[in-house]
Amino acid sequence: MEAYNKKFNAHYDAKNFFVEQYCPLFFGHEKYMMTAGNSPLENPKISWDKMIREQLPFESEERRKERFNALISKIETNYADASIAIGYPTLDINSTTSGQVSNINMNTSKDEVYLSWIGAGFGIGVQGGFSILFNNVVVLFDIFEGWNIYRKILDETPNLKGNQINTWNGQWLAHKYNKHEYIKDNYMANFNPYIIKDNLMSIDTQSWTKIIIAISGKIKNPQMMGYIYNYGQTNTTIGFIPFALDEIRRPIDMYQHLFGTEEGRKAEELYGTAFGFITACKAGAIGVKAMEPKGLRDYMEKGKMPKYDGGEEQIIKFHTYIIWILAMLKNEEMWAKAQEFAHEMQIYSQNADRGKVGSSRKVDAVMQSTSKTKLIESLVDVVADAANKDKIEEVAALINAMPNDNVQYFMVLVKFHYASINNIKK
Repeated sequence: MEAYNKKFNAHYDAKNFFVEQYCPLFFGHEKYMMTAGNSPLENPKISWDKMIREQLPFESEERRKERFNALISKIETNYADASIAIGYPTLDINSTTSGQVSNINMNTSKDEVYLSWIGAGFGIGVQGGFSILFNNVVVLFDIFEGWNIYRKILDETPNLKGNQINTWNGQWLAHKYNKHEYIKDNYMANFNPYIIKDNLMSIDTQSWTKIIIAISGKIKNPQMMGYIYNYGQTNTTIGFIPFALDEIRRPIDMYQHLFGTEEGRKAEELYGTAFGFITACKAGAIGVKAMEPKGLRDYMEKGKMPKYDGGEEQIIKFHTYIIWILAMLKNEEMWAKAQEFAHEMQIYSQNADRGKVGSSRKVDAVMQSTSKTKLIESLVDVVADAANKDKIEEVAALINAMPNDNVQYFMVLVKFHYASINNIKK
């Protein structure tokens, strides 16, 4: 509200903004932009799907005004609860959305009630049914810009379902912040956020990684706090989670630097696929660790060796693994170190003087080591009869000084170099 009044030289308080701007836009049309929950604005007996299919008529403008007036009256005369404030508990202690019982009088101002509605419109929907709320003026104004676009699309698309503002916000931000596809004067170009099922259109939920990557490219702050929640039949609050935007940008920038912008854009879909968003939140922060791509753990923890088939999809996947590891190590020089080590292992493996089979087995033991201890033990066997002992001992000293997690990361880099040198086929 403060930013809005400053930008537009206005003097709105929460109630006036809700009455004059927010409610007419969100709830003043046949299709709502957001569910009104248990409030007087919502009729629990209606079926939105049937109305969109024209099996039932939409409520009249007069009836919507009656509901609006009933809500305002209830806000002005009742305690704040789930029927008039978004995200608040019900006063019925037997309900699934009731709060903790307390004899403390929580004096919630009327402004806070109206602000709860306005704030709910800024939630960014991600996969899993959760939303993120960022207290960043740039992000908020860009979401605000998308409100009118969503309203226009809802009114012009008869079979498009409503009540999806949070889902829309996620799609809109990911699109608006995509410098390769967004066209200011033709904002719907290259933008297809819809899915169709049973002849009904809806807004598809955008992946959290695509949204956060897009935000990290736009907002140059090193860190931004986000509030993560789900309001529905039950309310779930993950809480306040810091998003390390500089860490999230790191693998994106590194990929483009090493392998090119076009391939880097294709790789973005693979980040953050190792585990879900809520699991990532359990770490206490969203940064480069949360961006881990799916499948990498097999090479780190199971001793699996990469096998190249030469396909573009596989190359992008392997490059994504490599970049994520380099981002975790915060050291691009490890890529060259791993390459040198893989080259030494290749020379050792193919040294005919010792017998190729025996040497290969020793190298296999090195490559399949999943801990620092086993790796050092395997290297001892190699150093015993290696032609270039100094180089291998140098790498062994480097590995010995690494934290245990970094050893696994480094050895995955070595594996990919070694597989590339040998051009291993499926």
